[in-house]
Amino acid sequence: MTKTAIVPTRAQDFPKWYQEVIKAADLAETSSVRGCMIIKPWGYALWEQIQQQLDQKIKALGHQNIYCPLLIPL
Repeated sequence: MTKTAIVPTRAQDFPKWYQEVIKAADLAETSSVRGCMIIKPWGYALWEQIQQQLDQKIKALGHQNIYCPLLIPL
């Protein structure tokens, strides 16, 4: 079996693997608010690049962006 730096592997448990990649790359950290993360500068820079690429593709198809609330109060 091939040894990987991140355990479990992506094929074994994608959600856990993803969280481990985020930690190992120091892209974000957990917040005191359950289910929320604090995105660090390097992680945010990556997000901005992803967002720009997606925005171009969405608009090229003739669609418009919308904004939905991230936190819904009880």
